[in-house]
Amino acid sequence: MGFRIRQIDTTATGREIVRERRVEGDTLTIGRSAENDIAIPDLAVEQHHVRVAAGEGDRWTFEAAGTLGFTLDGRTRESETVEDGGAELVLGAYRLDFAAGADGEVDVTVRKREEREGGRSEGVHGFTLASVLPGKRPVAWVLLAAIFLAFLAIPIWSFTHRERVKPDPDKPGQVIMDASWTSGALSTAHHKMENNCEACHVDAFVAVRDETCLTCHEAIGDHAARPRLTLARGPMSWGDRIQRDVADVFHKPGAGACTDCHTEHEGEGRMKPPAQKFCADCHGSMDKRLEDTKLANASDFGTEHPGFQAAVLTAPGQTEPRRLPLAAHPKTFNGIKFPHALHLRPGGGPAQMAMRLGKGAGYGARLECASCHKPSRDGVRFQPVKMESSCGSCHSLVYDRSGGNFRTLPHGNVGKMRAALASADRAPRRPIASGRRRPGEYAPGGIYYGNFAPPQRASVPLASRMLSIGGVCSECHYPGGKDGVLPVIQPARYMAHGWFDHADHKKEKCATCHAATQSNSASDLLLPDIKTCRTCHLGEDAAKPKVASSCAMCHSYHPRGSQPPVRVQDTQRKVAMRQTAGEP
Repeated sequence: MGFRIRQIDTTATGREIVRERRVEGDTLTIGRSAENDIAIPDLAVEQHHVRVAAGEGDRWTFEAAGTLGFTLDGRTRESETVEDGGAELVLGAYRLDFAAGADGEVDVTVRKREEREGGRSEGVHGFTLASVLPGKRPVAWVLLAAIFLAFLAIPIWSFTHRERVKPDPDKPGQVIMDASWTSGALSTAHHKMENNCEACHVDAFVAVRDETCLTCHEAIGDHAARPRLTLARGPMSWGDRIQRDVADVFHKPGAGACTDCHTEHEGEGRMKPPAQKFCADCHGSMDKRLEDTKLANASDFGTEHPGFQAAVLTAPGQTEPRRLPLAAHPKTFNGIKFPHALHLRPGGGPAQMAMRLGKGAGYGARLECASCHKPSRDGVRFQPVKMESSCGSCHSLVYDRSGGNFRTLPHGNVGKMRAALASADRAPRRPIASGRRRPGEYAPGGIYYGNFAPPQRASVPLASRMLSIGGVCSECHYPGGKDGVLPVIQPARYMAHGWFDHADHKKEKCATCHAATQSNSASDLLLPDIKTCRTCHLGEDAAKPKVASSCAMCHSYHPRGSQPPVRVQDTQRKVAMRQTAGEP
């Protein structure tokens, strides 16, 4: 007793492939699972669908092994016994023919019931549209021609027949359907040219040239003189030379082109800055090729980078600053006497004064850095410290009283100050506060009392007494110069060739980088050296928790003359501020 299984498959040309095998025993299992004697690869068939038991003679019993029935000889059944002859079992898309064989075996033929002569489907042949529709091959050729016409022929034709004008990103594009050729979205800076490809791609199948970029970026200068740039790069290796030859075939611009650093179609957002390697290729060993260079080698901020040098004025009357290394703790002369430590001491006089003034005067607590140093609108740097707003609350400039009004000396203009004091000398003055009544804020002992000059002869003008050594002005200023007092200098930048953004460091305390609480002289240059920066910032490949810092984070490639470097974030921040203020 056994079953002879004949599996019949049909090739695309209609040729039948027959595979035979035997199953011993008197029970045959059929289903989708590979564990069955006959596995039917059809989702309409259950894992274990039908069990067939062979009895005596030509008697077979069919029973459903799952929850679904089966179709036997055209009728749906869950259990059926067949005697003499044969049976046709249908499961999903397959037909199984049972017949009595020799030696008491059962012959089972398995084939897909859709397949018949001519490749047509049974049951649905009369309802198909195959006889009235074109074949697959003609449809494929028609679609290919449509794609070629829409996405290749039309853009090329409109590009070659467009009016040749000077590239202008503000004008609409002339090329039809050129968006289908884009390899990715443009960055924020070039987003308005999404539909104007010819603004940059002037010539067909030619890469963007430098002269096209300079149509808009007219003020961009070279990093250095072209001959020195070429010499600093050094000779190309044989591998680079091969790549250069291949690039020349496809009209790619040479080394130093704009597209070497500024790659577009990389996605929306800010254009990615060049990698550190781009700078290190020259600056990592530049002294070997440019023997007269004054720049030290720099290839990685964490491992190879020269120390910081600040441009400072070191003596009165000096007009040209000197670049001095911060690691040597240089002294500077800014024309003012101001001990930071005294004003920041928690229990000192300035702290007590600030608490006495209270919140009404903008204080109420001891002084801190933010009491005098106010950030600029963009948050990058700080505004100049003004005497009237930052110092005048404690260091009063009231010098006279007229009725119920107090007169304040003009600060910052010695000529106006002399004129005000000269008029005060000519007119009889009463004391600001009389000692016969309770002293007020401007009386001796009051918080605004000021002794404007040392005891001198009354014949000496008040202005001369104030500006002389020992006068009230000399408490903060150095006498000298044509006006009688040296000017105060507040540099906006100490390192013009690097970039630092205070807004990016607003979570840090000021004392983390600036040792103001230990400075007893205004000549202390309270700038951190490179060791302080390296506590957080390392090279481009720095691992967390360090901050990965490439060259482009602090340096700009294109010089801007006397202007400081400008980052893209700074420009975007200024635009956002103008839009908030309603400016164009």
